[in-house]
Amino acid sequence: MNSLTKVFILVFAVSFGLLFWIGRLNASEGYSGGNTITVYNWGDYIEPKLIKKFEKETGYKVIYQTFDSNEAMLTKIEQGGTTFDIAVPSEYAISKMKEENLLLPIDHSKLPNLKYIDKRFLDLPFDPKNKYSIPYFWGTVGIVYNPDKVDGKITSWNDLWDKNLRNDILLVDGAREVMGFGLNSLGYSLNDVDKKHLREAKEKLDTLTPNVKAIVGDEIKMLMANEEAAVGVVWSGDASEIMYENEKLDYVVPKEGSNLWFDNIVIPKTAKNLEGAHAFINFMLDPKNAAENTDYVGYSTPNVGALKYLGKEVSEDERFYPSPELTEKLEVYRNLGKRNLAYYNELFLEFKMHSK
Repeated sequence: MNSLTKVFILVFAVSFGLLFWIGRLNASEGYSGGNTITVYNWGDYIEPKLIKKFEKETGYKVIYQTFDSNEAMLTKIEQGGTTFDIAVPSEYAISKMKEENLLLPIDHSKLPNLKYIDKRFLDLPFDPKNKYSIPYFWGTVGIVYNPDKVDGKITSWNDLWDKNLRNDILLVDGAREVMGFGLNSLGYSLNDVDKKHLREAKEKLDTLTPNVKAIVGDEIKMLMANEEAAVGVVWSGDASEIMYENEKLDYVVPKEGSNLWFDNIVIPKTAKNLEGAHAFINFMLDPKNAAENTDYVGYSTPNVGALKYLGKEVSEDERFYPSPELTEKLEVYRNLGKRNLAYYNELFLEFKMHSK
């Protein structure tokens, strides 16, 4: 074998090896296709056993990645460096993704289990006819509290301003959530973009700071369960988990109204495995799978077929499946646009600085 042939073989071997490892790295970074799908979801937002079950039943391999905010998810998908076949954004993020042409339409003919979704959660303004999204979980923003540490029952956002709650309230670290209840406490919409109303809400929130112990993230669940504070403003699913750990606590959606949120499954435009994506969506819509997922995650399911597997103590609990009368007072977050959202964030940052 002459030296030129040896060099050719060596170059070929090195190139093949590099291609192999690049393929492996791409797979780990979310590049998909063939028998692999990449799912991009919130942290701790699926029963891990269901991923294994889906892989076993369908033959697909799931690469699972997580995000901690809609904004982080949007940035990653906008950059386009990673291929995701499935993502789970909230309603206002779905509106934004539609505007920026980041989504593929969903083929309903490939989703026979879509029939199990409650019609109340279909054909909503952020995605008419569910062209781009399928309901995953829904819930509310409200107040979890320790009855032993408050005077009577909490029923209103304005109860947070009780002087007896000094340094005893935890707030979730979210601009829309905190500015939202500030607006609701004044009788305004949580989608209000009137700068006078927003400034008024922020000034009222500033008067709440003596009662605010901390503004925190996921640790709010552990802190409330351990009775580190009397009151917390949280998402309903977090409240469910907190109350599972500490049964004496209670949860309420204030009478003035609050946020009704939806997280839906979408197929990003860069998806490489449409068959696998539809198979995954249909699998998660199966009532037994949806019930198992709901039992693990703790949020409210839009799947009416799943409710019979959850038991009446869950499906008839109006704290997490509110009555139509209360639901009518709830608002879905609208996509406010970059300028208005920036102003919300600016005011929230000012409030956080004032709270320190």
